[in-house]
Amino acid sequence: MIKRLLIANRGEVAVRIIRTCREMGIETVAVYSTADREGLHVRLADKAVCIGPPPSAQSYLLGNNLIMAAIHTNCDAIHPGVGFLSENPDFARLVLDKGLGFIGPSPELLALLGDKVQARSTAQHFGLPITPGTKTAVKDYAQALDAVRTLGFPVILKAAAGGGGKGMRVVQEESELSEQLVIAQAEAAANFADPRIFIERYLKNPRHVELQILAAGKVAVLGERDCSVQKNHQKLIEESPSPGVSAGMREQMAHGATKLFQELGYRGAGTIEFLVDQEEFYFMEVNARLQVEHPVSEWVTGTDIVREQILACTEGRMEIDPQTVLLQGWAMECRINALSPGRVTDLHIPGGPGVRFDTCLYTGCIVPPHYDAMVGKLIVHGPNRERVLARMDRALAELRIEGIPTNRSEQAGILQESRFRSGQFGTAYYEEREKQILQEALHAR
Repeated sequence: MIKRLLIANRGEVAVRIIRTCREMGIETVAVYSTADREGLHVRLADKAVCIGPPPSAQSYLLGNNLIMAAIHTNCDAIHPGVGFLSENPDFARLVLDKGLGFIGPSPELLALLGDKVQARSTAQHFGLPITPGTKTAVKDYAQALDAVRTLGFPVILKAAAGGGGKGMRVVQEESELSEQLVIAQAEAAANFADPRIFIERYLKNPRHVELQILAAGKVAVLGERDCSVQKNHQKLIEESPSPGVSAGMREQMAHGATKLFQELGYRGAGTIEFLVDQEEFYFMEVNARLQVEHPVSEWVTGTDIVREQILACTEGRMEIDPQTVLLQGWAMECRINALSPGRVTDLHIPGGPGVRFDTCLYTGCIVPPHYDAMVGKLIVHGPNRERVLARMDRALAELRIEGIPTNRSEQAGILQESRFRSGQFGTAYYEEREKQILQEALHAR
C-alpha cells in the first residue's frame, strides 16, 4: 500500500480523490497554479506544491514539474485525475521511469487506446462492432474524398488522438468536405499536437452509452451510463441505467467489453463508450482513466471507484467481486458549469436522502477563467427514474451559487421537458431543443 500520493490535477476531481485517500490512510499532496492558490483541493490535502502560473501549459501540463513535486514531497505514486495528462503515455512512462507508481494503465495501453484509429481496430479484432469508417487516418483531401464517397453522407471527421469533441466536424455534403477537413486537422493539431483525422459514417441521433470498467486480473462491469444529453459534444446530464438499453443489449455490451479489457490485460478504472442506433451498438472509444461521471456508477453499485482504482494500480487487486456486482435503483448527474469567472459570494449545497454534490466551491472562493467551466456535479439516487427526476428537480431548486452565473436553471429546464422525461432522446436532443427555443422566441415576437 502506498503511503503518500500526489494528485496531478485540480478542482473537483482532486477533492474527490483526496477524500478517498483520507479514508484509506493515504497522505495526499496537491499541486496548484498561482490561480488555484486558495483552491479547496489545496486546503484539504496534507501538503501542497505550487507548479507554475495559471496557463495549463505552464503548470498542470508540465509533466516534469509534477514529477519533481512528487519526488520533493516523498510521494510513492501519482494520480493523474481526469483531463490534463491523465491519458498521456509519455507522462505515465516518465512517472514509472522515476520509480513512482502511476494510477492508471500501462503507458503501452495508454498509447494504444489513445489512438482512436488503433483502438477501433483493436476493438474490432476482439469482436466488437464499429461504426463504418476509414481503417487508417486520411492523409489528404483526395483520400478523404474517396472515403466519404464510399461511406456516403453525412460523415463525421474525428481527431485520431482526440476526445472531448475537439477536432470533430460533421460534413453533410461534398462541398463542405475540404473546409471542414482543414478545420478539423487544425483543431486536432492545436489540442493534441497530432493533426491526423479519420472518418466515420455519421449517425444522426444515436444514444451515447458507456460502460464503467474496473480491472485487475479480472474485469468488473459496473453497468452502463447514458450520456446523450450533450452541448457541443460536452456532456451535461448522465444517468444509470440507460432508459434506451435493453437487458439483452446490456449483456452483449458487457460481454464484449469484458473480453476486450481481459485480453488487453487492463488495470485500473476505465470506460468503454458506444453509440447506440436503435437495436445496434457500435464501439466508439475507451477512456483509460477515471471519468467525470463516475459517481453515477458508484451510486447504483455501492462502489468507491477511486478506491478500487488505487488498489488495482498499486496492489494488483480489487475488493469488488465481478461476479456479484448488483445494480440497484437509478442515479442521475447534472454538471454545474460556471458561465463566467468570479468570486462565489454565497453557497448553499442541497442535501437530504439520495443527494450528493461533488464540488470545489466554497463561499468566498474564486473561479478562475483559465480552466474547464465545470464547478460541480449534482448527483441523485433513488429506486427508479421517476423518483430520481423528482429528487433532482428538488435538489436543483435547493442549490444556490451566488456571485457567478451558472447553468443551473438550464438543467432545471431540461428536467421539465416531456421528451427528456420520456427517456426517448439521443445526442441530437440538445441541438433540437435549442432550435425549438429559438423558433418559439421568434414566434413570440
